[in-house]
Amino acid sequence: MAMAATSSQSFLKNPNFSIRPKNPILTQQTGLSINASRPKKPTSITCTATTHENPTTNKPQSQDRVFNFAAGPATLYERVLKKAESELVNWRGSGMSVMEMSHRGKEFLSIIQKAEADLRTLLDIPSNYSVLFLQGGATTQFAAIPLNLCKPNDPVDYLVTGSWGDKAFKEAQKFCKPNVIWSGKSEKYTKIPNFDSLEQNPDARFLHICANETIHGVEFKDYPDPRNKDKILVADMSSNFCSKPVDVSKFGVIYAGAQKNVGPAGVAIVIIRKDLIGNAQEITPVMLDYKIHDENNSLYNTPPCFGIYMCGLVFEDLLEQGGLKEVEKKNIKKADLLYKVIDESNGFYRCPVEKSVRSIMNIPFTLEKSELEAEFIKEAAKEKMVQLKGHRSVGGMRASIYNAMPLAGVEKLWRLLSKQGY
Repeated sequence: MAMAATSSQSFLKNPNFSIRPKNPILTQQTGLSINASRPKKPTSITCTATTHENPTTNKPQSQDRVFNFAAGPATLYERVLKKAESELVNWRGSGMSVMEMSHRGKEFLSIIQKAEADLRTLLDIPSNYSVLFLQGGATTQFAAIPLNLCKPNDPVDYLVTGSWGDKAFKEAQKFCKPNVIWSGKSEKYTKIPNFDSLEQNPDARFLHICANETIHGVEFKDYPDPRNKDKILVADMSSNFCSKPVDVSKFGVIYAGAQKNVGPAGVAIVIIRKDLIGNAQEITPVMLDYKIHDENNSLYNTPPCFGIYMCGLVFEDLLEQGGLKEVEKKNIKKADLLYKVIDESNGFYRCPVEKSVRSIMNIPFTLEKSELEAEFIKEAAKEKMVQLKGHRSVGGMRASIYNAMPLAGVEKLWRLLSKQGY
């Protein structure tokens, strides 16, 4: 498949770059095997059609489905969607859909209780932590966290490594006295600081981080030790939730929107140490009070029932894959495939993020010439790869390769990146 040249700077006729793949598959021993060289003459983009393999069951992906690289809502496992489809009208002989059930009936109680149990197993959540299934996305938790953990004059430390950490800080200004102890904004959010250099306030109520910045592709590989008196670390894990094992006991609160790795939009999950519940400010709306939701087992009002059901199906699937250690191996394999082809492109592609903190979920990159981006998007769409445009605030490209993105989808993007002759 050839793409028409549009100018002397055509996407297809850059003489400075070609990557000729030996084998598009990573091996456990040697990693990706690709050779970088300059071609003697320009060649056109070609992508050889291949079977789309499901990374767990080896069943082909349906040919009418695209490879969706969206940052969220994001791709879900097709087998999970098919299971939900099979139960949509009549859930397991109940005679009704999950969407029709009373949230207080025995049928839905069994769904939400199993979802919580499976999540506890996946993350090995200690018994002194509560799990809450809420609404409003992670953004609502930007307010709920300080409202539940702080008094109006309490100081709080925020480590800001991207746009979402910055938004959390700005929202907290309404309810406490937050302080940014480090920000990567001046360096366009491309790094994470050395933790020893952080000047934490020992009187801070908690230290807040965003574990993976979806927009900028920056991910914590380990976590800072909170130096506040109660040792409370709070983390927004929306875009890497359940992508790898996490020691929950290191955190006071973990919160995440479901719509990236574990379900559809509409569900927020909060994992909170029980001793932190019950101290909400008087102005806290009832729907943001963790004590209310904890006492009512996330059923104070009608929860996002179908979304929770879908999360439960995803949790089941992750367990069937062997748990989060196995899931993490697959995610690293996919990310390595793309980072390697970007790094070996002789500068035609560039990922701005410091290598030690690159996200395995969200891979931002730019092309040598920004005017080529539209052609890249168009060519990707022809190969049924969609949502590769970067966030509107930063531009460029972004490939979000969450748990449910099949290896076949990443390999197809790899071929598009590596087989371009310019």
